[in-house]
Amino acid sequence: MFTALAMAGTSCADFDPLEFQVEEPESIARQQEINAYDSLKSYISLENSPGFKLGASGSTADILNKGVMYRLLKSNFDEITLNTAMTHGSVVQSDGDLALANLLDLYEAAEQSEMGIYGRTILWNQNQNATYLNGLLAPLIVNSPPFANSLDVSSLKNGDLDGWTYSAGGGSVTIAEQEGMGGAESAIKMTSSSNASDPADLRLTSPDIPVTPGKEYEILIYIKSDVPGEGSISFEGLVDNEPLKDWMQTGTETETFATNLSWREIRFTVNDFEGEAFKINFDLGYAPGVTYNIDINNLYVYDLDGEPIINNLISNGDFENGVAWGGWGNGSTRGVTEDGEGVGNSGRAFTVTNPSLANFWAAQSIYELGSPLNNGETYNLSFWVKGDAEGIIRPEMQSPDFSSNGFGMVPVTTEWRLVNLSTTITADDRNRFIISYGEFEGTVYIDDVVLSSATLVGGTTTVVDRLPEEKTAIVEEQLEKWVSGMVEYSAPYVNAWDVVSQPMDDNNPNELKTGVGRSLANGEFYWQDYLGKDYALKAFHLAEEYGNPSDLLFISDNNLASNLDKCRGLIQYVEYLEDNGAKIDGIGAQLNIEIFTSKENIAQMFELLAATGKKIKVTELEVRINTTQVTEEIMNQQADMYQYVLDTYREKVPASQRYGVTVWGVMDSQTNTSWGQGLWDSNLNRKPAYVGFAEGLKGL
Repeated sequence: MFTALAMAGTSCADFDPLEFQVEEPESIARQQEINAYDSLKSYISLENSPGFKLGASGSTADILNKGVMYRLLKSNFDEITLNTAMTHGSVVQSDGDLALANLLDLYEAAEQSEMGIYGRTILWNQNQNATYLNGLLAPLIVNSPPFANSLDVSSLKNGDLDGWTYSAGGGSVTIAEQEGMGGAESAIKMTSSSNASDPADLRLTSPDIPVTPGKEYEILIYIKSDVPGEGSISFEGLVDNEPLKDWMQTGTETETFATNLSWREIRFTVNDFEGEAFKINFDLGYAPGVTYNIDINNLYVYDLDGEPIINNLISNGDFENGVAWGGWGNGSTRGVTEDGEGVGNSGRAFTVTNPSLANFWAAQSIYELGSPLNNGETYNLSFWVKGDAEGIIRPEMQSPDFSSNGFGMVPVTTEWRLVNLSTTITADDRNRFIISYGEFEGTVYIDDVVLSSATLVGGTTTVVDRLPEEKTAIVEEQLEKWVSGMVEYSAPYVNAWDVVSQPMDDNNPNELKTGVGRSLANGEFYWQDYLGKDYALKAFHLAEEYGNPSDLLFISDNNLASNLDKCRGLIQYVEYLEDNGAKIDGIGAQLNIEIFTSKENIAQMFELLAATGKKIKVTELEVRINTTQVTEEIMNQQADMYQYVLDTYREKVPASQRYGVTVWGVMDSQTNTSWGQGLWDSNLNRKPAYVGFAEGLKGL
């Protein structure tokens, strides 16, 4: 139709077309100008900045999915910093194992993309598996077996060795009061002589232990030593008197076990009896000058099929079945935690949340017994308790008519503590276990509730607090395991590491950060609180030992431009570490800044860092606009700041010291839209910031 009409018109007269032009919208023209820029890494002159790395942060999904973001990273950057995949919190599992094999696909995908990997970050105070580490440092909770002890320890508890025999060869075997677990009970104290070298050089032999042939008996021992030691247990009266055992539940049977400052549990079974009795030999003469303590209160041999000598009248006091007790009052609620939130970061706990203070009986929980308690009998109650605040709770045994026998007031703090109480029953109808929470505002956590008759003995609980030196040894062992494992596994793929991140305190810039006296967030852990100033020294030594000889090792921190004293404090700390033998190749500045951050401070920061002679890396560069009301002026200010940082980096840092710059968050955050920090928006459109960044790179 359009063709026919056109032909008809031209047959009558000459066609004079209308002359008009549609102007392209300015925003489209501007975007076309931005899109005309080449990929970022094309603007870097390696002649001016040899070895310069242009990096970006990226997620596991960005790399493995090989989608749009993967292609964007690959075309614009030559180094990738994985957001959290290489952190302690991601790699260290709940049992302490390092899930390093999970990183292999990431490493290989990055290698295929021809992007190098910058190792982030080995030691930090965030993104740590703090639950695992704090679990190692938490008090040791030992529940003795609720069975009759076939091993006669009565003389040991009386302070002598009657019935026991020993050979020490110049060493000693004694009973040490208050040196058992928890510091209240006694221990067998055995010290090897200065020339001990054979297990029998320090041996303690038990009295005869009566057994029923054909039955299986468990042996339970808790032992520690003042310095690293070695021991084994042999027998008299078994078919195999020197067996290999998995002494400490490691999954491997060995001839001996290792000891150290911490109390360690030895638990195994025997059943190959030659007669109706046998003896145990504690053989600890392997090394000279070692002092061992064996806890007496928890030294057991017992029949696994024996009758329990304690009867917990509360069937689900550990709440592992996920069932909460009932209750009522004051708008309170009850529930059960997730697994891993019980005492000792294990199992589940019962929770009661009382929204406001009231009369003590206003909010309650209830557990109904199968039958009433015995009138005139005394009952023991024990449980673990903590709260999210401090307050009072009141447990009691109650009758249907609300008369009761109370256990007293129980103070609740924000740390788990074991409560042991008792009450004597004065009526024959006490069948309800009640806890009142009206004097506590907040949430109370309760775990491992045991209610039993005081006439039954056994099943005691011992709480062993970790000594400061013990905590230091535990954390040092974990640091070595983590750093050595991570660096050694990653060596084929990683040639530069952020070894220590954010060590300095913002408010005390010449001192290390600390978590002491603070309520810490999930994943927050301060290695320096246990190892002191040399925690970073240990990390650098290990990174150097287990990495490649040519690896570049960095230390980094944040807020260095906004707090120049912190920058100076970090430099002083680097000097201290180097004076003590650390190999530190570079310093990283985490520049998470805003469009109005002081440019003068940024310049001074680069001057201070460059004066160290170290390689200088901007490990996290982002310029946040911190508003959702975005204007063209703000976008241009962001672009100017990106260019200013790169121009100043080039001006203040000599070429030989420029390791590189890593963009942190290449596109705008989709979870916090007010940041607006990216070079691309959340739809992956280039922003004016891209131009500012590209122009800054041209000078490098």
